[in-house]
Amino acid sequence: MTFMRNAQPFALAVVVALTSFITVVAQPQTPTRIRPRPAEGREPDLPQPTIRQYKPRSTLLVPQHPVPRAKYPVVDLHGHPPSLSGPDVVDQVVEAMDPVGVQVMVNANGTSGDRLRQALDAIKASRHQNRIVMFTQIDVRGLAPGGGVRLAQQLEADIKAGALGLGEIMKDFGLSARKSDGTRLRLDDPELDIVWETAARLRIPVLIHVADPAEFFAPLDFTNERWLELALYPGRRYQDRSKFPSFEELMAERDRLIARHPQTRFILAHLGWHANDLSRLAAMFDKWPNLYGEVGAILYDLGRQPRAAHDFFVKYQDRVLFGKDAFQPDEYPYYWRTFETADEYFDYYRDYHAFWKLYGLALPDGVLRKLYYDNAIDLMPGLPRAGFPN
Repeated sequence: MTFMRNAQPFALAVVVALTSFITVVAQPQTPTRIRPRPAEGREPDLPQPTIRQYKPRSTLLVPQHPVPRAKYPVVDLHGHPPSLSGPDVVDQVVEAMDPVGVQVMVNANGTSGDRLRQALDAIKASRHQNRIVMFTQIDVRGLAPGGGVRLAQQLEADIKAGALGLGEIMKDFGLSARKSDGTRLRLDDPELDIVWETAARLRIPVLIHVADPAEFFAPLDFTNERWLELALYPGRRYQDRSKFPSFEELMAERDRLIARHPQTRFILAHLGWHANDLSRLAAMFDKWPNLYGEVGAILYDLGRQPRAAHDFFVKYQDRVLFGKDAFQPDEYPYYWRTFETADEYFDYYRDYHAFWKLYGLALPDGVLRKLYYDNAIDLMPGLPRAGFPN
């Protein structure tokens, strides 16, 4: 009896402890900033290299499978080729696309009106009429009351002229663009509702680039994994709250915009800068069926989490599209290798983006086809079909 009386409080304590443990584990985990400390309290007794000089040579010997050309023809939804000033430029761009397997490039440079028509004329006059298509753009700077109507009218005219979508809407929208009264133009400003409603009515996608990586807004100390990039490019530093909104403020405005326009198909450039937090992007895909994402310039995040990224792309295979961003053809094969192989520990193409190596996701063929071209064709019925499997 004495044992039973003592056992009851003990059992209760165990239950309480387990409940507390489960509660703590179930809470969402956030990255912890840990300040580096010298190993074992030691300091090097040799001259120390700078951050740019230290490039250790890997001694790891594993199978290597470079992929110079994509397995399937690709639609690059986020292209920034040189200005298409004439048919000769179009031909030169396509000649650079061919060896890497890009079948169609979407020119997302942001042209409208007469410049858009000039680019469309250059494409028609070239030898490759079905290889480059155009998106149009809106200029939100200095937006005044009634300005949204004017932009919607321009959008409709540009689509009628031959553009297949809207974008890339650049990051200055929300980050720094001002209205006519001098206040910051918020992403969910009601004045622009008519623009997004027009895009929905015309059934065209909207490629939108909001903010930049979250670390660009975080404290600029030696725990910031983008420190080198920010040291090299002062224009990418958004820590000053008197000049720039916070990362989360921009994300909240963007999310309200998407929620308010459920018929508008938004494509988040750079996966919305959530490639480092795929669970957040997954929750957004689950919540908003009108939302898509493209993979331009975030390969460094996908390649450092190959198992999680593989599962994400399989689950959301109907919502992801290929995009490259900067037009540097020699960089495409890094994407093909990351998506198509199971290679381990290989280089990324820009050291100031990432100090780590990449690992292949080994995506199934069906997922590759959707990522490379199927989803883009579904979103843009006017996309040229030549060169793609039936």
